[in-house]
Amino acid sequence: MPALHVENLVKVYPDGTKAVNDISFSVEDGEFFGFLGPNGAGKSTTIKIVTTLLKKTSGKAIVAGHDLDREPQSIRRVIGVQAQETGVDEDLTGRENLELMGQLYGVTGDRLEERVNGLLKLVGLEAEASKRAGYYSGGMKKRLDLASALVHTPQILFLDEPTTGLDPQSRAAIWNYLKDLNKKEKVTIFLTTQYMEEADRLCDRIAIVDQGKIVSSGTPNQLKTEIGADVITITMPEAELVEHPERREEAMKILEVVPRITSVSVFENGISVYVRNGGSVVPEVVRALDNAKINVGSISLSSPSLDDVFLKHTGHRIRPEELKKPSRGMMFMRRRRR
Repeated sequence: MPALHVENLVKVYPDGTKAVNDISFSVEDGEFFGFLGPNGAGKSTTIKIVTTLLKKTSGKAIVAGHDLDREPQSIRRVIGVQAQETGVDEDLTGRENLELMGQLYGVTGDRLEERVNGLLKLVGLEAEASKRAGYYSGGMKKRLDLASALVHTPQILFLDEPTTGLDPQSRAAIWNYLKDLNKKEKVTIFLTTQYMEEADRLCDRIAIVDQGKIVSSGTPNQLKTEIGADVITITMPEAELVEHPERREEAMKILEVVPRITSVSVFENGISVYVRNGGSVVPEVVRALDNAKINVGSISLSSPSLDDVFLKHTGHRIRPEELKKPSRGMMFMRRRRR
């Protein structure tokens, strides 16, 4: 039996928003599985449903062998959850935070002390264990929050955008801890993320999610190989696009007839061209756009990335500003708490 099995899951919020639209997927035992998508795609809503924090509208979910409808308490005992916002008690020390969480899960005595010491070492907080968490940096709080989710040795760890808002150094440190947890301790991990690199580096398999639906899934390499071409990315001057927004569509039509180009996609400030042996085609692309008097801000050639996969399946990219916004599900939960 898979560690997590979801069938035809639907969530409609009271205002009529269909945040999760009939999705089905499975996560195998010991797998590092990722939900990749922009803000509002339904990632956080999905994770809240399968961790019993939010009621589904319809569908079915089996978590670690337990039915979501009939055995929510059993599910809570065997999962760990790290939400987008840290649940650290800033008045307690790092060690006290972990001890409190352990006691809440019924872990006591020598077992708790051994577990806390091991987790403090795992997340690199041994030296700061006796300091109040209120004095921790953002990255340290994220690491402590991750350790708190692991005190009771969960079968499945659910991570909802665990590195959003962190600096690159802290993000890389969290990635290393997660890889060790999955590979060395065999913890099954379900990750939601908006970061392409995070999904690419960590996940065994990825489901690309957009507007509440899974639009594609597979290993990172499978998804990138499906494109079957190099990618020429052309950006256009912002001022020109503001004055002449039709320029992107004009450029797309011009490039669609260039030999060896297999497809063309438009994004916010330019065009992505998919082509075999891209290096030899770049001069033809530049010449075609120049003849049509279409200005080019920059042009680059690369192998396919998950960003290109996402663009091809959804018709848009994840914009940088989306990485800073709370999800629709998170905003709904905040309103309920108030």
